[in-house]
Amino acid sequence: MRVRRRATALALLLTATALPAATAAASARAGQRPDHPLPLARLFDNKAISDNARPDAADFDGAGHSLSAQDLAAAGWRPGSTLGIDGTRLGWPRTAPGSPDNVVADGQAVALHGRGGALTFLVAGTGADGVPAAGTGTVHYRDGSRSAYELTAPDWRSGPLSTKAVGLPHINGADGHSEPAVARLYAVSVPLRAGREVASVALPHDPGPAADLHVFAASVRSNSPTRTGSWSASTAGYRAVGPWTDRTLRLVVHAGAGGARARIRLANTFAAAPVDIGAASVAVQDAGAAAHSAPVPLTFGRGRTGTRIPAGAEAVSDPVGFRVPADTNLLVSIHLPGTVTAAPVHQEAAQVSYLSAPGGGDRTGDVGGAAFPETMTIWPFLTGVDVDGGPGSVVALGDSITDGVKSTSGANRRWPDVLARRFQSQTALPRYGVLNHGISANRIVTDRYQGDGVSTDTGGVSAQHRLERDVLAQPAARTVVVFEGINDVRWGTSADEVIAGLRAIARRAHERGLRAVAATIAPCEGYKDCTPAVEDRRQSVNAFLRAADGTFDATLDFDAVVRDPQHPRRMLPAYDSGDHLHPGDAGLKALGEAVDLRALVPGRG
Repeated sequence: MRVRRRATALALLLTATALPAATAAASARAGQRPDHPLPLARLFDNKAISDNARPDAADFDGAGHSLSAQDLAAAGWRPGSTLGIDGTRLGWPRTAPGSPDNVVADGQAVALHGRGGALTFLVAGTGADGVPAAGTGTVHYRDGSRSAYELTAPDWRSGPLSTKAVGLPHINGADGHSEPAVARLYAVSVPLRAGREVASVALPHDPGPAADLHVFAASVRSNSPTRTGSWSASTAGYRAVGPWTDRTLRLVVHAGAGGARARIRLANTFAAAPVDIGAASVAVQDAGAAAHSAPVPLTFGRGRTGTRIPAGAEAVSDPVGFRVPADTNLLVSIHLPGTVTAAPVHQEAAQVSYLSAPGGGDRTGDVGGAAFPETMTIWPFLTGVDVDGGPGSVVALGDSITDGVKSTSGANRRWPDVLARRFQSQTALPRYGVLNHGISANRIVTDRYQGDGVSTDTGGVSAQHRLERDVLAQPAARTVVVFEGINDVRWGTSADEVIAGLRAIARRAHERGLRAVAATIAPCEGYKDCTPAVEDRRQSVNAFLRAADGTFDATLDFDAVVRDPQHPRRMLPAYDSGDHLHPGDAGLKALGEAVDLRALVPGRG
């Protein structure tokens, strides 16, 4: 019989005075370790979930606390449900409250199969001091090779909200009471060796008495190598909307890469409750909310008209025979049959989209635009349009300059748009799609939006905290271009911290096989808070990027492109939108045209 290490440590330390409950261990695990890999569910040895009426039926943390089954159901995380998180399909345990539903990691061999770019775990750590639980595991491949991975599970009560998969509003206690507190679960991905098929996975060994690492689910992410991202946007926050009841959103997006088949991606990021999608369609835009021809219906889960997206999860439509022309506006229509009071949004769309009348029902099949009397300049729920085939995508990770703030609305003049057209108009290099993951006000080091709850702040979580979702999980991503840092240095973050953040982004991109490219920070003298101290920090970061020490595979000198040669701390007036921080259309065009396309192609730059 093997007893959990924290339980053993507790037993050795017991005295006449009882120790605090937070340091207690969970129940002992009986039986011998299997000599061959087993499905994860057969290894479950801990009870994390209790019914509110029977909170003593589970003990997640060794102190009698557990997750509320009712809270999980309210979030759409029902037993046996499939959760799409960061491009991976994860199966939530098909167990009743009070039954074993997770495994405390200690070297168990898990039977797990698949071929892809990453392995995603649904995890949480428990410990007396709230420290993350971390350890090293091993992936075993079909060809007999193996690779090590590092898995860190943030604490379920004190880990960062900005990287959680879902937050639940209560924690059940053994005393029969629910405590108002945010319980957190996390999706954590680790790299796999490219092209090799996974045969099994050895979980990390027990990290010691300070914490336990709990695993609820694990799955291989394919990264859709046979698809190319044509359009994409980041979830920048979770804000109040409407309320919208039985209405259809008709969202205008601009396709970069073309293809003969398409699918869309919808996300319920940061949400506390599931959202129902009644129907969806895609069409080429004619004018305004009118389609060029009859919209093509989309289905989900092999033929269903609609879908329910749990809190914190995403849904991907079935691929459909719809030809996406390159460099063309599309209409993606989404029917919301219920009442939506808050939604994950991309705030700065630089594009007008449309909304049907209240109670207007499913208008996803409308060719004309008469049913869409209202307009909006945000993108709710929609995060991507992919096409079949193609060579993959370049991901632009940035802030408001990448987002297109101050560009002409509806004209698609963001610098990633310029770059996408350049890729599509040539034949010497792969005709990559370009995915715009700029968020206005975003930073590399710190979160603007804190990652939980309804908020008016739509500056997003930090580039480091959204890297998995916005870059590494993108379909067939080949290269990431990082153009951020001005908001960090403007708000007092030191150059050393920004540089450390850039190094971390490059390291994680390289671990997943992506080419990592960085752009120097553009000048901003004349903007209200661009002080000499800000300029000093900007110059220090740019000096690091220009030094080309091997952190990045290439550097794009965007500073040199837009600065005034006679006054290099200021933007060239011809490129300035007028606020001295954001380039206008001419400046964004100059940035997109200055990029050496070969620098973005693995093996060419």
